[in-house]
Amino acid sequence: MNLNLLIENLTNPALLFFVLGIIAVRLKSDLQVPESSSKFISFYLLFSIGFKGGQELAHSEINMEMIWVILFALLTSIIIPVYCFFILKRKLSIENSGAIAAAYGSISAVTFVTAIMFLDTLNIKFNGYLVALMALMEAPAIIVGFLLIKFYTKTGKEKSGSFKTVVKHALTNGSVLLIVGSLIIGLVANEKQAQGIEPFTTDLFKGFLAIFLLDMGIVSGKKLNDFFKSGVFTVSFAVIMPLINGVLIAILSGFVTEDIGNRFIISVLAASASYIAVPAAMKIAVPKANPSLYLPMALAITFPVNITIGMPLYMSVINMTQF
Repeated sequence: MNLNLLIENLTNPALLFFVLGIIAVRLKSDLQVPESSSKFISFYLLFSIGFKGGQELAHSEINMEMIWVILFALLTSIIIPVYCFFILKRKLSIENSGAIAAAYGSISAVTFVTAIMFLDTLNIKFNGYLVALMALMEAPAIIVGFLLIKFYTKTGKEKSGSFKTVVKHALTNGSVLLIVGSLIIGLVANEKQAQGIEPFTTDLFKGFLAIFLLDMGIVSGKKLNDFFKSGVFTVSFAVIMPLINGVLIAILSGFVTEDIGNRFIISVLAASASYIAVPAAMKIAVPKANPSLYLPMALAITFPVNITIGMPLYMSVINMTQF
C-alpha cells in the first residue's frame, strides 16, 4: 500500500473532523450538530451528488463498458450478502446474520461521498453513471438479506415482514429516492441551467461534508461502548470483511473497466456498509434483528476503517493490477 496515500488520507480535514467528533464524545463534551441541521446536510450531500452525477451522465455515451460495469456492480450487491450471511450465521442468530449481511451487501452514501473527495485530491475522474449505480445497489442486498432470513427461519410463524414490504421500502427509501430524483433532474437540465446552482452544488460541498463527518463522529463515539460488548467476532468482521470485499472487487473490476476512477468507486461501494437504508428496512421487515449490532458495525467500525486504510489500500491494489 502507498504510504503517501495513507498519510494524505489520514490528514484530510473531513476525516479529522470525524475523529474530532469521537474525541468530543470521549471527553464528554456537549458538542452537538443539531438534528435538523444534520438532516439538511444529509439531504444536501445526496442532492449534490445526484445532480452532478446527472450532469455527467448527460455527457456520457451508453456503451458496452457501462453495461458491464452496472451488471458487475449489481452482481456484487447480490453475492456479498450471501457469503457474509453464512459466515455470520456460525456465531449469530438468523435474523442478525441476515440484517448484517444486507448492510454489508448494500452501500454507504457517505462513504461514496468521501471516495469522491479522495479521487478529487488525486485529480482522478470517474463516470457520472456510477452515481446512479450507487442508488441501484441499495435494493438488491436488502432483498437478498430478507430472503435469506425467510428461508432459514425454522417456522412460518417466526417469519417477519413481507417480501413486498421490503422491496417497496428499498425502492422508496428517502436517500435512494432523493439521489435518483436529483440525478434525473441533473440529466434533463441543460448546462446553462446547471451553472445557475453550481456554487451551491460544488463550492460548498467539502465544507458541508466536513460538518457531516463531525456529526458522524459524534454518533459513532456514542455507540462504540455498547458495540464492543458484543464480542470479538463482530468487531473482527466489521474490520476485516470490508477490506476483503474492497480488495476483491478492486482486482475483479479490472475485467469490466480499465478506468482507475471507476474501479475505485466500485471497490469502495462493495467495501462499504449501509447504516441508513438497511436499518430502516430491517426495522420494518425483521424486527427481531438487533440494530445495536448492525448499526455500530457499519457506522462506528467499517466506515472509519474504509476512509482511513481502506481507500488507500484499494487504490494501491488497482494500480498494481492495471491490465
